[in-house]
Amino acid sequence: MELRKGVLQLIGRTPLVPLDRMFAGAHYRVFAKLEMMNPGGSAKDRPALRMIDKAIERGEIGPGTTIVESSSGNLAISLALICRCLGLPFICVLDARTTPVHLRLLRSYGARIEWIREPDRDTGEYLPARLRRVRELLADIPGSYWPNQYANPDNYLAHYETTMPELLQELGRIDYLFCGISTFGTLRGCAERIRAEGLPTKVVAVDAAASVIFGAVPGAVRRLPGLGAAIVPPLSRPELADRVARVGDVDCVRGCRELLNAEAIMAGASSGAVLSAIRLMQVDIEPGAVCAAILVDRGERYGDTVYDDEWVAGLPGGRELLAETQEELR
Repeated sequence: MELRKGVLQLIGRTPLVPLDRMFAGAHYRVFAKLEMMNPGGSAKDRPALRMIDKAIERGEIGPGTTIVESSSGNLAISLALICRCLGLPFICVLDARTTPVHLRLLRSYGARIEWIREPDRDTGEYLPARLRRVRELLADIPGSYWPNQYANPDNYLAHYETTMPELLQELGRIDYLFCGISTFGTLRGCAERIRAEGLPTKVVAVDAAASVIFGAVPGAVRRLPGLGAAIVPPLSRPELADRVARVGDVDCVRGCRELLNAEAIMAGASSGAVLSAIRLMQVDIEPGAVCAAILVDRGERYGDTVYDDEWVAGLPGGRELLAETQEELR
């Protein structure tokens, strides 16, 4: 099972783009790492590749092993792509937050879908129910393997070994790194690399207002996948974040639409969150600072939410945002 051939060779080395139009007139510069350019369409290609690669090296995956994982969408697509390349069966446990586009892509790659229709009774969240179903499948399928993105060190080591070194090579100096969090893999890998090299880069964790990772904001609701979590992930190391920026769904939409209008880049919800966080923090950013923003995935996957006016209008503050966006386009 060779992971260094074909389309899998294209994972990583994603482009870096200055967002000079979106942040025109700012006293700092912002550079976006376009992880959407990975073959699977997101930053999750990196940890998915490493988790499978290292499991093969350890003898935990062999020909015919069934891969089972819980995901809100992006890691599932990355695993489905890799499993298709390797000829391995893949089962993904999803829930109602998964977008229709993510679902269609998974089915196109040949993934078997396990659908969680009801949230966990105790927490009201889907993730505990998804994880319970994963464990049931592992018990039922002989020789199956769970990469376990939530606790697998290879998740964050992928970013330690590739994402952050690429950013440093491309930019040299980075004053601020803005990174959305869910499993904590991207932030932990990048932050540990920054600390290992003794760099002064400040790491900003961008979290959903309703996420429990840093403590949920009372009354906040999380409608969009890929940012935040319903449980504190085992990979979490909160002390690695120099600052936490909390954003709501409407902030995600605002950042995405501003990016599209200014730079013609269609990015996913967590990318909008990261860019909105930079706006929220701008008074604290020093003049001349270099900011790196990791934009996780493609915006086409959010055509039924972030880029759908009717859906956005249903958000608190959504109608006002739509009016602002239309005014900017004029």
